[in-house]
Amino acid sequence: MKAIFLFLGLFFWAFIPPAHLAAQHHHRSSASQNSSSASDPSENLVSFAASQSNFSTLVAALRAADLVSTLQNGGPFTVFAPTDAAFAALPLGTLEELLRPENKAQLIKILTYHVVPGRIEASDLRNGQALTTVEGRVLKVQLNGKSVGLNQALVTRANLRTGNGVIHVIDRVLLPADR
Repeated sequence: MKAIFLFLGLFFWAFIPPAHLAAQHHHRSSASQNSSSASDPSENLVSFAASQSNFSTLVAALRAADLVSTLQNGGPFTVFAPTDAAFAALPLGTLEELLRPENKAQLIKILTYHVVPGRIEASDLRNGQALTTVEGRVLKVQLNGKSVGLNQALVTRANLRTGNGVIHVIDRVLLPADR
């Protein structure tokens, strides 16, 4: 566990550029059609997520894991962001259990499994590509026509750009398998 915190601390300390671009707020059905072109220096990954009604659970989890500052100031990162509905689909009691202070290490593990270093647009993804997460494990990309999948999740909205990264909305919470 100390190794995870040390890695996260060193990793995030190395990336603190303040440049910012805002995310576009319109919705399209296909992940490959979504893109963002507006800019706003006040937006970062967390402020964008907090401004959206469908990420309140994600933001609460980031707060419980003490990852807000890192995702506000570090980067660039690519975040595969589960919606509130994705968190609600977890087995009954799972989310409440993860948000307990004594389970913070497990919550950090799950949240950092949704974050990849660098800024990766949907157009950069290739079928079969392996993305190494901040948590250290790999997400496998599956492309099927215009649909983008990661492990068991589907990207429902892509390329939401912020000053320190890009968000791709996913329909499931990704759970890393135990090593």
